[in-house]
Amino acid sequence: MASIAELGEQLAGLTLIQAVELKNLLKDKYGIEPAAGGVMMAAGPAVAPEAKKEEPTEFNVILESFADKVKTIKVVRELTGQGLGEAKATVEGAPKSIKENVDKKTAEDVKKKLEETGAKVTIKPAG
Repeated sequence: MASIAELGEQLAGLTLIQAVELKNLLKDKYGIEPAAGGVMMAAGPAVAPEAKKEEPTEFNVILESFADKVKTIKVVRELTGQGLGEAKATVEGAPKSIKENVDKKTAEDVKKKLEETGAKVTIKPAG
């Protein structure tokens, strides 16, 4: 029979699936259930699968630079509803956010329109 230390090492090395199988075997065959916070729970964090990274759902469109100032101002006015002076200040203040907290498709559409004027644009996750 294995020593307590060896048995402890084997238990600590179980995968999550193996730990569940052991718990079920002990319960079904011997009527033994682990206490809350017992060995089974202690092994949990060490073998827990990685959390799935969530894809961002909102994006910010940033005007980094422009090639044709007049064309870029026209597109910024169209996209934002800004007046001429405000759109001019936005373009001249690059890098500047043009649209914030928009879905991916909208962000890509805005980027495409601005890039057609020769502007350099980046899309960053909001937040």
